[in-house]
Amino acid sequence: MDGAVLFATKYGSTAEYAGWIGQAAGLPVFDVRKEAVDPEEFDFLILVTPVIYYKLLITDWVQRNLTKLNGKPIIMVTVSGAPPGPKLDAWVGDSLPAEFIANATHVALRGRQIPGELTWFDRAMLIIAAWRNPDPVASEEELKGFDYMDKESIAPIVALANEYKAREPAASEAQAAT
Repeated sequence: MDGAVLFATKYGSTAEYAGWIGQAAGLPVFDVRKEAVDPEEFDFLILVTPVIYYKLLITDWVQRNLTKLNGKPIIMVTVSGAPPGPKLDAWVGDSLPAEFIANATHVALRGRQIPGELTWFDRAMLIIAAWRNPDPVASEEELKGFDYMDKESIAPIVALANEYKAREPAASEAQAAT
């Protein structure tokens, strides 16, 4: 099956992960905020998105293409400071339709946040969030930043992409190709 890595990014760590995944899996990589990409051209997709203000940056693109994504194997990769768990799952659930989430395999990766690279608005919002955050470790990360980027963490995504690539297209797809 043919696949692709589609991503949206704000500060670059998500783009870096998307590039690593595409290179390791031998898949083309597209920035959905800069390039027109038709998801129907691919048998499976890897969607890579940061979490910004508790929402997925790729949400609008998914909503616009939802009918083209239904039934298609999807690997949903989120990039944030939050580790996998109920908090991150809730943010994903608040961003995307339940039927889409049920069809996707979610992989959470930890990203990078460098305060000096943020817009003044994003920096101010993180300072406010840090003051309100009851978790002292997360509060400090919101103030001082963090870097959890890890190229080796993409291994499960690449393995799953290789499984999808090895599959035969669905019967209806195979008939349409003839």
